[in-house]
Amino acid sequence: MTDSSQPQLKYKRVLLKMSGEALGFPGQSGISLDETMSIAQQVKTVVDMGVELAIVVGGGNILRGAQFSARGDLIDHPTADYMGMLATIMNGMALQEVLEKNGVETRLLTSLRVDNVAEYFVRRRALRHLFKKRVVILAGGTGNTGVTTDTAAALRAVELECDIVLKATKVDGIYSEDPEKNPHAIFYPRLTFSEVIEQRLKVMDAQAFSTCSEKDVPILVFNFKRPGNIERAVTGQQVGTLVSTK
Repeated sequence: MTDSSQPQLKYKRVLLKMSGEALGFPGQSGISLDETMSIAQQVKTVVDMGVELAIVVGGGNILRGAQFSARGDLIDHPTADYMGMLATIMNGMALQEVLEKNGVETRLLTSLRVDNVAEYFVRRRALRHLFKKRVVILAGGTGNTGVTTDTAAALRAVELECDIVLKATKVDGIYSEDPEKNPHAIFYPRLTFSEVIEQRLKVMDAQAFSTCSEKDVPILVFNFKRPGNIERAVTGQQVGTLVSTK
């Protein structure tokens, strides 16, 4: 028998895209274990509900490749990008440790070979982990320079046959303008991919957005800082902005 009091899942297999800043100290660099614990607790809740979860992490709280790319006279662009990829692996390691301490079985898969700390990403291996209800943390971007972690998230969502991409942000969703700069900005609860293109709204970078649009993978942009929002998202409750084909 099922527990009728538990909300029913709308999305069974989910890719959660988190920026590096989500794991960091507000306005500072580094990894905040308190912030990481908060995320881990929300993840545990949805995993216990039966969600098959993959997480793509960024590395901006530690290092952004762009900050070094601007000094191409000292560090070339590909090297700066690889430095950023290594930062995402550090975040993935921290998140894995905190999740495991909370009783959530995880696997850290990377697109760069760091065999002493993580498994190399192989699609079938990742799918097997998801089938076994392990949280799959995906770090190292795609392993290619010039590609953002947003694009990595979109590509992995397609490869792993995810039902949706949850893009965790610090705002409630998509607005007509930056709500921090214009308090009268209009909030959009739902948008089509076509509307996002027409209105030039920033959802994800162009390549990531194009991949989700072409493969019909919806994107939900939501505020992960509000407790319970990940649970609300996977059960289909109104939270954030849903971008889909129709």
